[in-house]
Amino acid sequence: MAVSNTGTWSPQQIAAAQNNTATGGTSIANNFDQFLTLLTTQLRNQNPLDPLDTNQFTQQLVQFAGVEQQLKQNETLTALLAVSKATTGASAIGFVGQTVTADGAATQFKDGKAEWKLNASKGGTGTITIKDAKGNVVFSGTKTLTAGDQTYSWDGKTSTGATAAEGEYTITVDGKDLSGAAITVKTEITGKVDGIDFSSAVPTLLIGAIRVSLDKVKSVKSTP
Repeated sequence: MAVSNTGTWSPQQIAAAQNNTATGGTSIANNFDQFLTLLTTQLRNQNPLDPLDTNQFTQQLVQFAGVEQQLKQNETLTALLAVSKATTGASAIGFVGQTVTADGAATQFKDGKAEWKLNASKGGTGTITIKDAKGNVVFSGTKTLTAGDQTYSWDGKTSTGATAAEGEYTITVDGKDLSGAAITVKTEITGKVDGIDFSSAVPTLLIGAIRVSLDKVKSVKSTP
């Protein structure tokens, strides 16, 4: 590849080099060997009567060192992420067989009961809506709320008086204080972990068909 007589790359030459590199599937910024080849070629072909300016050469050496450092950092980060994922995965296995409480609104209706933990910012009234896994509303009702933690249990009775089938159900709570102003009501679920899914970046705990991201777990209790 030709270079200019001044020893520096013209915009057209830089564009051509970048295009050739991209065609090969590797950019200059991501390929240490390509960067080195371009730099040494530039030095080898510079005009002896008009050599590369010292300041320009120093700047290119700094860029060269920066590319190498970035590549090393990327390699280190990749290795650290792999170690972190392996460590997290090993820790997640310890959740199997344990009862966990986690942020969430979906839980299992089983053995005649589904249960959620609620946390209301203020006392008042909550309109409860329970939906099945397909998003159909199966029950709606009201509950008196107290400030702080409390439990809501559902016996599976639908709004029509029938008994719901066992499976996954989701709760939403529309809270109002005594003046009618909206209040925040957080929901948590509790269940026994019977499996782990490692397919995502963060291991997912399996409670029956319910999926709970490991970072959503609030507490763990040993299950006899």
